[in-house]
Amino acid sequence: MTVRYGLEGRTVLITGAAGGIGQALARGFAAQGARLMLLDREAEPLQLLVDRLRAQGTDAHALVCQLGDDPSVTAAATQVDALWGRLDVLVHNAGTEYPTPIDDGAADANARWAALLDNNVSGMWRLTRALLPFLPRGASVIQQSSIWGRIGVAGFSAYSASKHAVVGLTRSLALELGPRGVRVNAVCPGWVRTAAAMRSLAAMALEQGRSEAEVEREILSRQAVPVMLTPEDLADTFLFLASDGSAALTGQCLSPSHGEVML
Repeated sequence: MTVRYGLEGRTVLITGAAGGIGQALARGFAAQGARLMLLDREAEPLQLLVDRLRAQGTDAHALVCQLGDDPSVTAAATQVDALWGRLDVLVHNAGTEYPTPIDDGAADANARWAALLDNNVSGMWRLTRALLPFLPRGASVIQQSSIWGRIGVAGFSAYSASKHAVVGLTRSLALELGPRGVRVNAVCPGWVRTAAAMRSLAAMALEQGRSEAEVEREILSRQAVPVMLTPEDLADTFLFLASDGSAALTGQCLSPSHGEVML
């Protein structure tokens, strides 16, 4: 039986919507009867997703957006205003993940480190700032962090630092936007079987001189429930944080990780 979260007619914007988790979130909110604006930098998979959702009766809109580009972010805010004049739920799901070992001798190592931080953190701040005039009392902002935002991980310092920063940003904005009646929470998932996560697993295996299967077994051994998460497993956490049922939660970081992190 599908759980109903009371999100019928709510307006929802999801970034990184064309990726594995983003698509699962879009389908989850669509099944609740929400109206969607879906952002991604990849035009073709984004439009395919919107076309499928529209065919199922969802009020869905696509916008190609580069979150590091101010005019592109402004265009997203303009479209929200034109379509609805308000935004009930803002889901910051877009993010980049790749290794950044401290001994990387590549000429662009510093630039790649800074670019990951800008993409994973500053983009959230830019978009929230642009959309602030359209967030009514009762609005929910949900930011995608990671269990790597709660622990350290060798070889992935930029990604881990960016996800720690998302937790700090979440708590700061919760205090700043609380007087406006806007809640801000974070989701810190464990390992999710997405293309990006599997690339990271492969990079870890290569660095350690081990097989990918061995590294995956080690990851799962750290979980109370030794099963890799799927994008669909995360949807209900986001739906709950978007709903009135979580009205008492702000500045919180929920960790759907099958028990890998218990904080």
